[in-house]
Amino acid sequence: MMEAILWLGCTVAIYWVSRRIYGLYPKLYLTPLLVTPVAVIALVEIAGVSFESYNKGGEWLTGMMEPATIALSVLLYKHLDVLRNHAYVIAASVSCGSLAAIVTSAGLAHLFGLRAELVSSLAPRSATTPVALAVSHMTGGITSVTALATLITGLLGILVGPLIIKWFHFQSPVSRGVLLGTSAHSAGIRQALEYSPVSGSIAMVSMMLASFITLCGTPWIVWLFR
Repeated sequence: MMEAILWLGCTVAIYWVSRRIYGLYPKLYLTPLLVTPVAVIALVEIAGVSFESYNKGGEWLTGMMEPATIALSVLLYKHLDVLRNHAYVIAASVSCGSLAAIVTSAGLAHLFGLRAELVSSLAPRSATTPVALAVSHMTGGITSVTALATLITGLLGILVGPLIIKWFHFQSPVSRGVLLGTSAHSAGIRQALEYSPVSGSIAMVSMMLASFITLCGTPWIVWLFR
């Protein structure tokens, strides 16, 4: 029990410190969602602790994700009028982005001759982690590979997404939210909130819709590439 509390405290402390640093130096490579996992993994490796031992405390944080996600519905409710006015644009954009992510992931995996299990593991990477793991298990994938691919997708999304927004001069909070919510799931919501509460709300809706499309579409697309 003490070891679990120790690693839980270490994780929270690392995140808190990284947030303070990011507040002082808001650089993309210093974002807490990137620094925290890297620092935790390095610390666990140096200490020679197994993932099972670390996760005894880490799983408490995982359990808090569900009520934290539900709490975002308050933000969603406050900007319900924006969602209604752009419902068709959001639905069309997220659908195209989600399907493109599944097809390219499964297609490239198949093109490079990866086993069917790996094709199934990589296909749902753009959905939020719980959905991606459920889809991977349903299609015969390797859930540990899916978890890693989903994490990398989220990290790349919050690193590359802001650059795309800057390069293409995305000014609309709707376009920013759709981009980050579709490509970087829960990590994208956190990044979108830095632009505005409206972008965060749109990102949340985009993440949920992307997860639903991934859940429904992945088994069929994976079947085509087998």
